[in-house]
Amino acid sequence: MENKKALKLIDKILTDLEKSGINTDTLIEDLKALRSYALEQQVPLVVKVLRLTYEHIEENDSFLIPIPDDEPIEEQENENEAPVKNEDVNPVESLMYLVSLFKDIKNKMNVMDLADYRDALNA
Repeated sequence: MENKKALKLIDKILTDLEKSGINTDTLIEDLKALRSYALEQQVPLVVKVLRLTYEHIEENDSFLIPIPDDEPIEEQENENEAPVKNEDVNPVESLMYLVSLFKDIKNKMNVMDLADYRDALNA
């Protein structure tokens, strides 16, 4: 995002996650505030991912979505692979990665990973 206040908020969220993990009270409010900046900048993917993220955290008191794979889709021969189990997910690490993607939404890889998060949150 290009808004300086939004970037400061992203840094605050990352710092809070690193220090105290997923504190749902402040985290959800910060994500909602960040979403308002995304609405102002008219970035629909970011708006949707942020909404799905805080709704997921409200529902689960954690972030149970794994970091998207870097492997190209062509290499995934078996589409019926076992889904990642929740114990394989590091909630703080995955959420920190997701939030860091919002810093540079012009990067195509970040946009692809955001789309992967969106799809996983919708599933």
